[in-house]
Amino acid sequence: MPLLNAITTPYAEAFLQVVGTDGSADAVVQEARNLLALWHESPELREAMASPVLEVSAKKAALTKLFEGKVSPSLLNLLKLLADRQRIGYLDAVLERVLDLYREQNDIALATVTSAAALSDEQKQSLTEKVKSVAGTDKVEIDTKIDPSLIGGFVLKVGSRVIDASLSGQVRRLGLALAKVS
Repeated sequence: MPLLNAITTPYAEAFLQVVGTDGSADAVVQEARNLLALWHESPELREAMASPVLEVSAKKAALTKLFEGKVSPSLLNLLKLLADRQRIGYLDAVLERVLDLYREQNDIALATVTSAAALSDEQKQSLTEKVKSVAGTDKVEIDTKIDPSLIGGFVLKVGSRVIDASLSGQVRRLGLALAKVS
């Protein structure tokens, strides 16, 4: 991971500096989140951008055609720069690094909640309040995932802290306790 950070950090830092000067950082970071989701959902886009067969100019033209007017000019410029430098295959890592640095700069805690089923709005609100107290900040970002193997409940990760309130976790802990007794 350190090598990947060595590649992605300069792009991410420069990008955040550019968007920070015009005051559009919040909006552009949201665009980066949306683009990252699109990147993960579209294997065709990833394969096309990673293809050594496509010329850089063709990749830049495709990026322009796909995203011009849909993302901010600064984000489009980042995409073109990554294509120019043969780094567009690292787009997801660069955008993840942008989000990490943005959270650090704005003192935003990231929490990952993995649940057995989709959470209701009320449950999300309740978890948000719990995360705020665990993280010690009022600014939190919650990433939700669904894993039916948890059977019920949820697993909450905030930084290095893990709170396992899942049924599968309870069964595992019960099994370990029983193994120690016998």
